[in-house]
Parts: sequence; structure tokens; C-alpha cells
Amino acid sequence: MAENKLDTIALLKAIADSPKRDNSAYHRAMAEARQAFEDAEAALGGPVRVRTKTKLKRSGEFTVKWTFKRVT
Repeated sequence: MAENKLDTIALLKAIADSPKRDNSAYHRAMAEARQAFEDAEAALGGPVRVRTKTKLKRSGEFTVKWTFKRVT
């Protein structure tokens, strides 16, 4: 039982010491999405509805197409 606890402690220490993920690309993408909504609302003159299409490229990158339409 004590050995299992030591294994768990060792695992938690390894997780704590592991490098943290860099979320800067995610935060940049979310900021761009918020800006796209603001720009669409300003251009279309009111609230908008959005449709998205996603595509996975062979390189492993995702392409996202956003289509904004004014809510009537």
C-alpha cells in the first residue's frame, strides 16, 4: 500500500515538474475571433449569426471558414 502511495507521489511530482503548455496561439486565435465578431457586427449593422466549416489539411493544420449573416 505504501509503495502505491509513493508511486502516486512520484507521478504527481513529475507532472508538476513537466513544462507547461504554451497557450499563446489559442489566446491569439480567440482574440481574433472576438475581433471578427465585432467587425462583422459593425459592417452588417447589428447582431450576427455565424456558420463555420472546418477542414483538416494534410499537414495537420485546421482551416476554419467563418460566414457571418445578419440576424433579421
